Amino acid sequence: MARERDEHDRFERPRRHTKPRTKVRPNYDAAATARVVTIDRGRYTVTLDPSTGSGSGSDPSTGSGSESRVITAMKSRNLGRKGVVVGDHVRVVGDVSGDEGSLARIVEVTPRRTVLRRTADDDDPVERIIVANADQLVIVAALADPPPRAGLIDRCLVAAFDAGMQPLVCLTKSDLGSADELVAMLEPLGVKVVVTRQGGDLEVVRDALRDRTSVLVGHSGVGKSTLVNALVPDANRSVSYVNAVTGRGRHTSTSAISLELPFGGWIIDTPGIRSFGLAHVEVDDLIKAFPDLQDAARDCPRGCLHTAAEPECALDAAVADGSLARERVESFRRILDSMNQRDDY
Repeated sequence: MARERDEHDRFERPRRHTKPRTKVRPNYDAAATARVVTIDRGRYTVTLDPSTGSGSGSDPSTGSGSESRVITAMKSRNLGRKGVVVGDHVRVVGDVSGDEGSLARIVEVTPRRTVLRRTADDDDPVERIIVANADQLVIVAALADPPPRAGLIDRCLVAAFDAGMQPLVCLTKSDLGSADELVAMLEPLGVKVVVTRQGGDLEVVRDALRDRTSVLVGHSGVGKSTLVNALVPDANRSVSYVNAVTGRGRHTSTSAISLELPFGGWIIDTPGIRSFGLAHVEVDDLIKAFPDLQDAARDCPRGCLHTAAEPECALDAAVADGSLARERVESFRRILDSMNQRDDY
């Protein structure tokens, strides 16, 4: 019997000779802190403030343009499937000299303050993170060529409120169309609106962006890249044109990029979008962005969706007794309805 067992042993897969796992984990206290500014085929471009190189852990967003270093990095294996996106604050080790051909490693992603998400469409449960750690979502829409699409503006507002970001609507090409209707539509929501024209003064935009991290979102052809080039003179972002037949812009930006503003703050330019899926947004999360409406909604019956079709919604009672303005409730319900409606993007 022993001889028969020996014969079988000859054909068994050899055992792996691996070292036992150590309980000692790498220490990255001396890692430098950096900001991810763009991603290209598995390579991450990050800006590193030399003052963080000793492991001080300070926020890289406070570094000035004259002191920051641009380095190339790759994601460390220990991060596994954890994604790294533009706007992330990360810790890097290895060659952080920034010299040509140098390559550092991203070993940690620090906790994100905000996350802007979208889904491919309203039936897709898979969320995709667009950017991280932005304070402000700038929704760029042209007043003409291409014409504004109110449905997309509303959907972007929902995404901003859900992410805990301050929304700002930037209406471009006012020399080609009037902004009055859109400004009146957004006023009850308390959303700030800035209006620009080609070759016009951008001081109002600079004031809105100064010392903040803002992400631009909008259709192709609405003027995002033109705006970025005017705000950051050496950005050299490609500018698209609008198809005369379809009225749609051509995609020129293929990936998000974060740029430091010369007057303070950061701006993140993103590729043009055709739709903004909101499958990840819950009604209860949206109403949190409106404290006055949330207070009134506490008297709603369980499961109330706060729409106009709800028979006992407390928002209607608040309008009736004058504690809430009708225009504000109607505007909230309009953006709420945009979560369930498809627009011709």
